[in-house]
Amino acid sequence: MGYSMKRLFADLGLGEVPLAEPAFPAAYAFAASRWKIDPDAALQAYLWAWLENQVMAAVKAVPLGQTDGQRILLSLGGRLPALTEKAKAMKEEDTGNFAPGLAMLSARHETQYSRLFRS
Repeated sequence: MGYSMKRLFADLGLGEVPLAEPAFPAAYAFAASRWKIDPDAALQAYLWAWLENQVMAAVKAVPLGQTDGQRILLSLGGRLPALTEKAKAMKEEDTGNFAPGLAMLSARHETQYSRLFRS
């Protein structure tokens, strides 16, 4: 997604994302900066997009209807302002990206028999 956003931003005249292969968060941050979106609002919007994506994946993957999905969004969406504040208060040493299970599942995604979402 970062690669596609990089191309889109260039086509829109927004400028060039200064990374050869940006990840989605980096491309998103670039756009938020260029459009001068308030950092708190940009972070909260990013969190909302992530939350909505997860809920819609659940609606498609498990027996969960649209109405239940909307209930989840309403319930969890109210927590985003507090999560935004918590994220802003984190120090660099509090962050990390150690997710071996995610890496293994991501590797299997390419070869599994049936994929729910084609990307």
